[in-house]
Parts: sequence; structure tokens; C-alpha cells
Amino acid sequence: MGPLTGVRVVELAGLAPAPFACTVLADLGADVVRVDRARPSPDVLGFPDDPLTRGRRWIGVDVKSPAGLDLVLRLTDRADVLVEGFRPGVAERMGLGPDVLLARNPGLVYGRITGWGQDGPLAGVAGHDINYIAVAGALDPIGRAGQQPTVPLNLVGDFGGGGLLLAMGVLAALVERQTSGLGQVVDASMVEGAALLTTSLHGMRGLGLWPNGRGENLLDGGAPFYDTYETADGKYVAVGAIEVRFFGALARVLGLVDPPNHLDPANWPELRERIAAAVRTRSRDEWTELAEGTDACLTPVLSPAEAPGHPHNAARGSFVDVGGTPQPGPAPRFSRSATATPTPPSAPRADTATVLAELGVSEVEFAALRDKGIVGE
Repeated sequence: MGPLTGVRVVELAGLAPAPFACTVLADLGADVVRVDRARPSPDVLGFPDDPLTRGRRWIGVDVKSPAGLDLVLRLTDRADVLVEGFRPGVAERMGLGPDVLLARNPGLVYGRITGWGQDGPLAGVAGHDINYIAVAGALDPIGRAGQQPTVPLNLVGDFGGGGLLLAMGVLAALVERQTSGLGQVVDASMVEGAALLTTSLHGMRGLGLWPNGRGENLLDGGAPFYDTYETADGKYVAVGAIEVRFFGALARVLGLVDPPNHLDPANWPELRERIAAAVRTRSRDEWTELAEGTDACLTPVLSPAEAPGHPHNAARGSFVDVGGTPQPGPAPRFSRSATATPTPPSAPRADTATVLAELGVSEVEFAALRDKGIVGE
């Protein structure tokens, strides 16, 4: 089920952005085979039932051995997409670089994700999400005025500017292949992806609509009508009443009498004090109930544990149960080719025998490969 039904993806096991891209593809119906080491490594981070391994089959192959490499090459010969997230040059040294694979399978879309990109002065340097978004200019604007930048989890680099960007690039290349009949390399960089997410901010700066420092502008917590406030029970609500009519609705819900012009920054200190004082008089759920059905743009700040139970999320089925664990469901929605509920993550290497059997590997051959440590199960 899903719009990508029939698309075959080979994922070379890695961390964060590449697995997330493959999760998106699997959620949309692609048949994803995750190729991991033949034996677990203590140097590789991971945890059981990781949602970033849901919805695909998982095999273990020692690609450093000629026989193991041959198995993966045969697997990619039948694939539409390969995804890898190694440092530049690693896949080439493994014998799985794009020149080799595209020569064997000219229609293959070769998706690769790195922090810095495949070239440039920093291409070979280690880094993590925080480093990439820092260089992209996406970290500096996030945080309170007069304080250090706030780390926005690893959502901006690894997932938004990384995995989603890679998935989009893969899909674009698949569309282009319908015309050319040829695959190509998709070079996704988390620096460039994170920078792309700041496109609107650059536009606002160019127009003089983002004139101040961190935490002093319209959408970074500087404006009192676009911020979070603590409630009487120590929880929080989010307020996003920018437009005049929405701010009017907020003022009515909060009981603000004759508030000053909220769009004049000179009034922001007074407004912030009045909004904060009003919000502290009731609990988060009381404010949620009072704002329900209005355009006050006041919503509860929910924890990840609370979000699946919110009435709107429940009504939409935004979260699904995957193997007993609530998780975000596939998105977006499709009117004809609806997606299925993702299957739970396989145990590591659990599908090796099945996948290799599809390549024509007999049970006897598989047993011999397993005994030599070339494949794992």
C-alpha cells in the first residue's frame, strides 16, 4: 500500500538522517531492505525497536568479503534506489560507490546524505547535527535574548534538513527517471538542508523585518504574542496570535482590558507582563478549554507522551500503534494510494535468509555463507 508500492530501496545501515529518509520511503510503500553488518558491533549506537528501522526488512552481510560484496551488488542490481549516509569516499572504498553501481544498474537513484556534502573544505571532517546547523546559520537565531543559542534537539539538521531533504531528492530523481530512463546521484547535505529551512528568515532580513538579535524579533520569542507562558499548574501554553483579529480573540480569552497595539514593539514589555500574569491564573487545561473553538491561537504545550492522546491527533489518527508503541504515523495523506500502518522493526538481520533466497541463494549456500561469517541472521 502507498504511492511508492513497487519501488525497491536498498539502505546501507547508518544513523539518523539516512534511516529517517528510508523510514519515509517505507511509510509511503517502498520495499526497503536494510543492509547491516553480518555481526553486531559495539561501536555502533542503536537501540531495540528503533522506529527509524520500522517498515523494512533487515539483513546482515559482511561487505568486506568478496562473497558478501557480490550479494549486495546483486541486490542493488534489482533496486530502484540505494541510500547511504557515510563520510565521502567510504562507500567507494567498500566497492559500493555510485560509479560501480550505476555502471551495473543505469536506472539506479543513488541517494547519499552527509553533514557537509561530498566536497568542500569540511567534507572529510567529523560533525553532528549541532555543528551542521551552526555553520548553516540555523542555530544562531534560536534562543532567548541575551542567552546562548538553544539546541533544537536534532530536528533541524538530522531530520528536517537531512533525512527529509534526501527523501525529497530521491523522489525527484525517480520522477526525472521516467523521462530519461536513467538514475543519478543525489548529494544531500545537512548544512545546505538546514540553510534551506531558513529561506524565509533570509527574506525577512532582506526586507528589514528581522532587524534585531536572537530572541528579539517577531517569530523567535521576542514578540509577546508569539511565545510560551507558564500556567498555574506549572505547565505551558503556546500563543501565536500575530494578526489583529487573532490577537483580539486572544485578548478576549485572557481577559485583557484595552490592550495596547500589539504590533508596536514599544508595547511589547507591557504586553508580555500582562499576558504572563493572566496565564498564571489558570491551569493549562483550563486555558485549553477556554480557547477551544476560538481563533485565539492558544494551544497546550504537550509532551511527546501526551501528544498522541490529544483529541485532534486522535481524530486524525496522526499517531499509530507500531508493535505496542505509539509513534507518528505516515505523512502526508493520499486520496487514492493510502498508506498502511507501518510494520514493527525487524530484529537485526532477521530477514537475511528470506531476502537472499529472492536472489537465488539456496539453503545450502546460505548455510555455508553463515558458517563463514559472511552473512548473519
